[in-house]
Amino acid sequence: MPEFLEIVMLICFGVSWPINAIKAYKARSTKGTSLLFLMLIFTGYVAGIGSKLLNPAYMASISTKWYVLAVYVINLLSLIVNLLIYFRNRKLMNKTKEA
Repeated sequence: MPEFLEIVMLICFGVSWPINAIKAYKARSTKGTSLLFLMLIFTGYVAGIGSKLLNPAYMASISTKWYVLAVYVINLLSLIVNLLIYFRNRKLMNKTKEA
């Protein structure tokens, strides 16, 4: 049951990242996006993955509980896309200011 609740939490966060990425991509702006926030969430996902990989009990049962780790990785990849869009948008905004 704890893994199920963790998955629900991760799915709720995970659904938000693609929506945010699309919105930010269309906006072509970093306004409303905090790099600090994105980096804190990134650190949290890395810590979550690390906690799974360093937990001997989890690693002993990874063949049946791989899905929790998979959702962390998917969320981390989605967040990386958001970070890339942030830097793209910052570059676009800097070009606009120079023009």
